[in-house]
Amino acid sequence: MPRTTDGDGTPVPQRLLAAATRLFAERGYDRTSVQEIVEAAGVTKGALYHYFGSKDDLLHEVYARVLRVQQERLDAFASSDESIEKRLRGAAADVVVTTIENLDDAMIFFRSMHHLSPEKNKQVRAERRRYHEQFRALVEEGQEAGVFSKATPADLVVDYHFGSVHHLSTWYRPDGPMSSQEVADHLADLLLRALRP
Repeated sequence: MPRTTDGDGTPVPQRLLAAATRLFAERGYDRTSVQEIVEAAGVTKGALYHYFGSKDDLLHEVYARVLRVQQERLDAFASSDESIEKRLRGAAADVVVTTIENLDDAMIFFRSMHHLSPEKNKQVRAERRRYHEQFRALVEEGQEAGVFSKATPADLVVDYHFGSVHHLSTWYRPDGPMSSQEVADHLADLLLRALRP
């Protein structure tokens, strides 16, 4: 049975994911071997296959762990007692911050999603669709309540915001002029301005 932690207590799955994320970001998914991942993580191939059935499983988990966090946070915004404007603004800013905090993961995903098996690709698309539909439901709730304009269809508003989010990995730099929160605030404000009646 593979060890579950290393000397400093880091669980082996986390070590494997950290190594895979770094290598996929630096070299690309298709140019990274399983051997390179296990060497970087300091484990055996047996340990990798104990926790992840394949390199494809690692790629899926790189993205899925971020999406799980984002979904949990969106669930919290959606079920909050705050006004619809505050809930949507919070959700819009949060997806920017969590994407920036996991920029390598986002870059790897958008660059390498086509490498996923058809089954995993379908699963990821379903998870992303659930997130987008819940986000769109917030926009629609505000439109139905008369808080947001109905001039632009909710689908287009959501695509506009997520288009910006999906491009963060192409230009955002942690050492740049804006913090993740500043970028998040600007993009959330742009979204709300687009919905102003």
